[in-house]
Amino acid sequence: MDEHVIEALGKARVVVKNGKVVEVGEPKINYCPLFDKYRGIKELTPEAIKENIEFRIQDFGMCTSERKLRMKDFLSFGVSETLSTLLDEDIIDCAVIVSEGCGTVIVTDPEFVQGMAGRISGFLSTSPITEIIDAVGSQNVLNPESAEINQIKGALKAIDMGYTNIAITVISPDDAKRLRQIEKEHKDVKIYIFAAHVTEMSKEDAEALFDTADVITSCASKYIREVGENRGSFTAGASIPIYGATEAGEKFLKIRIEKIGGLKSKPDAKIPDPLI
Repeated sequence: MDEHVIEALGKARVVVKNGKVVEVGEPKINYCPLFDKYRGIKELTPEAIKENIEFRIQDFGMCTSERKLRMKDFLSFGVSETLSTLLDEDIIDCAVIVSEGCGTVIVTDPEFVQGMAGRISGFLSTSPITEIIDAVGSQNVLNPESAEINQIKGALKAIDMGYTNIAITVISPDDAKRLRQIEKEHKDVKIYIFAAHVTEMSKEDAEALFDTADVITSCASKYIREVGENRGSFTAGASIPIYGATEAGEKFLKIRIEKIGGLKSKPDAKIPDPLI
């Protein structure tokens, strides 16, 4: 079965089957400054979300065998852009990311990281797409038969493959806590945790992420912003702040900032509405 379940544009549940959008739920927020800036979307509605997902399917083949996997930077600043830079500078050995058609995958090519993770939303589940798996190498996919999404298993696979400086994307503090345990169990391994897709996260979970993750993007989370500000974490960006919660996280963000020639001041930056 070809089915991909996404949380997109305000965390609306979207289902794509056989290259067609077959289900769109209600978004949790009304406005996102990124989609306003890049796609002119002034209000997140099921109709606008459906249109945007269809645009992505048409533009770069999202959720299809026509998927374009290599891309240059899309945003000036974000998780995938930072990971791409770290790979390009040989600061990390690999990135364990999630993408449609393959699920959890271990990537070493900066353009693959950007292409596979830069213009997609949070995938809850996906199904195998042979062309995508072949392009990234089935040996790099956690489970080519099922396209399983499991970042903990992905981390263990990366360690088994011999990688020692590993960046991993997560969406939950539980995964981040388990990754820190794995890091302790493997003395020669460093794990760098990048947290995203945190809209609607509880304050307790936000605190837990700042206790465990290195880099955290705020999305439309009011508590990520609140905790990041209260802890005085290094912050980059205005509309969608991204936080360096550890020394390594701060260093990574500064490397990315330097690469793009600095960040512009945006005193009147718009933010998601509402923050939840």
